[in-house]
Amino acid sequence: MIALSLAEIAAIVGGQPHDIPDPSVTVTGPVVIDSRQVAAGSLFVAFAGERVDGHDYAQRAFEAGAVAVLAARPVGVPAIVVDDVQGALGALARAVVRRLGTDVVALTGSSGKTSTKDLIAQVLQRHAPTVFTPGSLNNEIGLPLTALTAGPETRHLVLEMGARGVGHIRYLTGLTPPTIGLVLNVGSAHIGEFGGREQIALAKGELVESLPEDGCAVLNADDPLVRAMASRTKARVLLFGEAADADVRAENVRLTAAGQPSFSLHTPSGCGDVTLRLYGEHHVSNALAAAAVAHELGMSADEIARALSEAGTLSRWRMEVTERPDGVTVVNDAYNANPESMRAALRALVAMGKGRRTWAVLGPMAELGDESLTEHDAVGRLAVRLNVSKLVAVGGREASWLQLGAYNEGSWGEESVHVSDAQAAVDLLRSELRPGDVVLVKASRSIGLERVAFALLDGAAEGEVAAR
Repeated sequence: MIALSLAEIAAIVGGQPHDIPDPSVTVTGPVVIDSRQVAAGSLFVAFAGERVDGHDYAQRAFEAGAVAVLAARPVGVPAIVVDDVQGALGALARAVVRRLGTDVVALTGSSGKTSTKDLIAQVLQRHAPTVFTPGSLNNEIGLPLTALTAGPETRHLVLEMGARGVGHIRYLTGLTPPTIGLVLNVGSAHIGEFGGREQIALAKGELVESLPEDGCAVLNADDPLVRAMASRTKARVLLFGEAADADVRAENVRLTAAGQPSFSLHTPSGCGDVTLRLYGEHHVSNALAAAAVAHELGMSADEIARALSEAGTLSRWRMEVTERPDGVTVVNDAYNANPESMRAALRALVAMGKGRRTWAVLGPMAELGDESLTEHDAVGRLAVRLNVSKLVAVGGREASWLQLGAYNEGSWGEESVHVSDAQAAVDLLRSELRPGDVVLVKASRSIGLERVAFALLDGAAEGEVAAR
């Protein structure tokens, strides 16, 4: 964070100093909410959670080097006390971003946010110092914490924005007003909470509504609900996609033998050839989104193409591909799942496994509401249509719908199986995997299906799924 005195911070957040002998003392280290991450010069933010109260760790944070604590009550060490800790954290982030004057790139979408954010970050780092959201810290706490890691040298700030309802993105854009707003897609993720795709589109479009007239809305030309958001912004619109009228588009899309996309990138400033290190054709859209942002920020088509071709996966458990010594390939895509990402992952599995046996180890997709049965059934049916060699549905009711969809689609018999939990899936795979097989592991994060991938890769003792 840029250096700020405790007096300045108190004024920004409207807080009262407590036990601060010298208000001119400066915060020079990171702003953190975990006392274990405190470094010299830090500001420790104390949140009172359901199970842990950060105020109880104030003394520990101060002893570890924190200059002060941002808290809801006095804590016996130097503190700035506020009525609303979350609101104060947001106000501090807003003030810091305003002082920096950096380009703020905000992105949202139903799927692909983190993968796209990682691509944008890696491309823009070639252009100028860039700070970006780590992992998926895209909510009302993670976003300001990311923004507060920016410093005087930061040129680009790339922020992923998540939402679970209308108004959430509007709140986040108020903390860090974007100059470029990117909307990837409108899908079915969290549809049970939103109440329908129209409500999802309403929420995602809050991002482009926040843009200034001299800003830029980067919209997916291939998604009708996203394309329609052009009417909701006063900013200039830049379209990306495979549509003929897209400003940044891909032509001659193909997959390598390993399942990695290759295409010709076309931008208003020129063309370039791209071969991604990522797996699955769905990453073409993500790469085009990143290219559109980079073009808007002044990078040439050749620079963008080279950077995209060299970019890798920064966030774990997203199409994370590992080959075992015996030739079995494990694809850990277990961070999260929704109908769109499930379909994309299955298609990637089939492309990667051409000429090999393919296994889809799938668990439930959460927060689909009334659409849950239909969507799980559809994923099971798609596995049959794509000729996945074997489906292993893991879990309870939703997993049974996956298996039933597969059975009804193709009378697979032994090609689809329903098991109760991760351990049962591991036991089955260990007994039946053969060298050269490709295994996809995917489910919603709450299911913890990544344990299957861990067990297959780390040689966990038979009968014991490693819990990490």
